[in-house]
Amino acid sequence: MSVLRTTSLIALAVSALAFQETALVGTWQLTDSKIKTNGPREVIIRDDSSASWGKEHSRWRPLKGNKIMIAVGGEWETYNYKLKGNKITMSGGDLTEPVTLTRVGPATPRPSGVPVPPDPDTEPPTR
Repeated sequence: MSVLRTTSLIALAVSALAFQETALVGTWQLTDSKIKTNGPREVIIRDDSSASWGKEHSRWRPLKGNKIMIAVGGEWETYNYKLKGNKITMSGGDLTEPVTLTRVGPATPRPSGVPVPPDPDTEPPTR
């Protein structure tokens, strides 16, 4: 998995508990300029459990204890996160080192015609 995809999916981890979900929803940008990527450096996390980066879309699910599951390729990956103000640092899962993103604005709506991606626990992935 590319650093960008992993980083983008990690940004989806911006939600852990119902109270925090609203505070974590928004548009996030990769903060560390040392991370090299050819793809988007921005992730949009929505309160409908969807997230987007570039033309990719995924689903996230909050867990207790500052953890989040993100659907990647039809399977859940679990990440740790630490939120401080408008910055979130993600670790664990398939990351080899922590990644920090900064909230730069509110979430934008999902593009017209793009459904919330399937839940791997209840729906088969679309192909």
